[in-house]
Amino acid sequence: MNKASLFLFLLFLIPVLLLKAQDNTLEIRKADLLAGADGFERLMGNVEMKNQSSLIYCDSAHFFRTENRAQLFGNVRIIDTDDPVITTSRYAEYDGNTKVAKLRNSVVFTNQETTLYTEFLDYNRLSNVANYFNGGRVVDSTNVLTSEKGRYEVSLERITFLDEVVLVNPDYTLKTNYLVYLTIPKTAETKGLTNLISAEGNTLDAVKGSFYDTQGKKFRFFDGTVETETSRVKAQELFYDEAGMYYEGKEDVRVLNKERDVEIFGDVGEYFEESKFSRVYGKALVRKYFEQDTLFMIADSLISLDNDVDSMNYLTAFPNVKLLKSEVYGVSDSLSYNYADSTIKLFRDPVLWNEKSQITADSMTFFLKNDNLDKVFMKDNAFAIATDTLLNYNQMKGRNMTATFSEGNINQIQIDGNAESLYYALEGDTLTQGINLTLSASIRMDFKEGAIRKVMYNIKPDGRFVPVQQIDEENSRLDDFEWREDEKPNKGIIDAWRKPEEIDLDAENLFDIPEVEIRMPTEDEIQNSLREKGIFEPKKSDRPLPSTLKTKGNVKGQFLFQ
Repeated sequence: MNKASLFLFLLFLIPVLLLKAQDNTLEIRKADLLAGADGFERLMGNVEMKNQSSLIYCDSAHFFRTENRAQLFGNVRIIDTDDPVITTSRYAEYDGNTKVAKLRNSVVFTNQETTLYTEFLDYNRLSNVANYFNGGRVVDSTNVLTSEKGRYEVSLERITFLDEVVLVNPDYTLKTNYLVYLTIPKTAETKGLTNLISAEGNTLDAVKGSFYDTQGKKFRFFDGTVETETSRVKAQELFYDEAGMYYEGKEDVRVLNKERDVEIFGDVGEYFEESKFSRVYGKALVRKYFEQDTLFMIADSLISLDNDVDSMNYLTAFPNVKLLKSEVYGVSDSLSYNYADSTIKLFRDPVLWNEKSQITADSMTFFLKNDNLDKVFMKDNAFAIATDTLLNYNQMKGRNMTATFSEGNINQIQIDGNAESLYYALEGDTLTQGINLTLSASIRMDFKEGAIRKVMYNIKPDGRFVPVQQIDEENSRLDDFEWREDEKPNKGIIDAWRKPEEIDLDAENLFDIPEVEIRMPTEDEIQNSLREKGIFEPKKSDRPLPSTLKTKGNVKGQFLFQ
């Protein structure tokens, strides 16, 4: 054969080979009985057909040869030789041109360890995509997922579940309306509202979707909240490692300790559930809830430990601490709150204001009793200032100082060690007579409504009186006097630092939607009703309706077939 003849032969052969490779013909391979002609044939008994890599089996079939399609009846089974996919149903329609199989009634779609159960499934062999509607259930070795509609992309091992989606495994039940499940790593990604309840009763909720590693038990929630019996953690992006019992939050983080009634807020946070150790950074805020009011505290960072095993449980804030509770206000560089004895310690240049008084020292310790401020101990370089009715500055200083409170207000100050006092003598609370200056080892002052009412000395004091005519800037101030009212925090400063949006405890939750069981009428009941109304009676070959349907929430006409 010369070169020209060979070339012509190849030109002729290539289209033939391509045509054969693309042959979509639906072939009959076997049947016990074959009847019909002119493009329509009835195949009965042990029917076997083939379309490219799809092997088709059923009890009987109607074969429309000219249209290259078939209706399949009874024990339908389609096996893909290229993919490990087997599909079974009671009835199906198969189109050899489009490679689409429409399977109906008791459909089971199996891809290795993943099995899909539904009543209506359209399987496109060309794109290798199966779509179900009116309810379906997917089962693998780890999870069971159900939804009203779904799309199974076999080549990508990806299933998209739509409407009333429920994921169940031994540890959790999850509900949402949009979920993408990858069958190989067994991960689930949701969009929109997602609610999850663990076997222990813990809840995990996300408003803006989530990512869930079902095997590694790791979660990522967006605008998410995790709540247990003892804690609640919320953040715009919340990561939870169940095995490590570890939370990590970003943006608007909040950690509530229900046992202590303490809630911590910040930009970024970590929480170790087993040890109950938490760290929060970035414009941190603490709210300690008492029966009658709330203690507010802000700082750059917060650390909390509240483990029953540990003898020292505390909350530490630093730096730039500001706090307020009822009529008590304070600032310091750092703070420590001991959960065990309800004491609050302020370190490095602390200042405390109460009613008309200001107290400073190198460090301070607050003692709470019955949720109220009971006593404050000031250590080293203690200095107290209290204004009177004429806005004079009454002053007390010493090595250490103890202030006691009644109903949130100072009622007594005890000064020990190098005590000094300077207080104004008034006539009828309206006229200044002069200043009493006193030095003593210790001094005790009693207050009423923020004003000094009584002064006592346990050792003979060294004192003098300065008449009003001789009062000047120098003799009206003790050494180290500094009035720092402009540093006093208020609720506006707290809110400007961070004002959290309160959690809506009644927000929409998919677990609140009740499941309703509906008994559908039997086939005989339907036909009798149609006859009574004069409506055409369905053919016997038409698919009978199932006896029991299941829906969730309001009945909308779409049902999940059991």
